[in-house]
Amino acid sequence: QVQLVESGGGLVQPGDSLRLSCTASGLTMRSYGMAWFRQAPGKEREFVAAITRSGTNTDYADVVKGRFTISRDDAKSMVFLNMNIISPKDAAVYYCAAATGSNWYGLLKGNAEVWGRGTLVTVSS
Repeated sequence: QVQLVESGGGLVQPGDSLRLSCTASGLTMRSYGMAWFRQAPGKEREFVAAITRSGTNTDYADVVKGRFTISRDDAKSMVFLNMNIISPKDAAVYYCAAATGSNWYGLLKGNAEVWGRGTLVTVSS
């Protein structure tokens, strides 16, 4: 069974850091580009960050550039999102997504083949 499971969400204060993890099973990680999306209450899902299957290229939404970093560890079948200088606007459910390598631009647009169920990040002072 192909599955993505996110973890690491929680309650943080503005300015804090957080690391989200996504563990994949049932798929060959190195064949997939991976991404993070998020959805805040009352808003549409939006792209956050993505990493190619080789790990050599990444892409970020402008609102997180310089603060968030995506990385992957294929040996552990995991993808990470390091979040720094978190602001209240970063509060959302964060979803992990996967798409085969040829579908890179589709992945950036949210056309992923596999989605996780999400992990909640709450920001409150």
